[in-house]
Amino acid sequence: MATLNVGNLGEYLREQRRNAQLSLRQLADAAGVSNPYLSQIERGLRKPSAEVLQQVAKALRISAETLYVRAGILDERERDELETRAVILADPSISERQKQVLLQIYDSFRKENGIDAPEDGPRTAAGSDADSPPSV
Repeated sequence: MATLNVGNLGEYLREQRRNAQLSLRQLADAAGVSNPYLSQIERGLRKPSAEVLQQVAKALRISAETLYVRAGILDERERDELETRAVILADPSISERQKQVLLQIYDSFRKENGIDAPEDGPRTAAGSDADSPPSV
């Protein structure tokens, strides 16, 4: 896990808040945190928890993973993998089985390219084997 980089995080949050045309107080209310606490985060004086970052991300309608990367909680490559998986799983135009097959293929390409599979094993349907070729 990387060290927290709260200065960079604070600047980014301020920029996102301004882009959303929210005052500090409005964002604090929407995120369920105190106005002074949010101000301290923006100024780089506080290290927010992952839970607070998730609440702020939801209020700003941005990816919580992006904030985790900015805060040093999540590695950028991990975020990219999570976002790729989320996009596949959220696609309403393909079946659950097709989603699982795509995730198996994705895992096999990552493994082939020397990128470790997820620590808890492949994120596929129960009982399937990620090393076997997927059948559609």
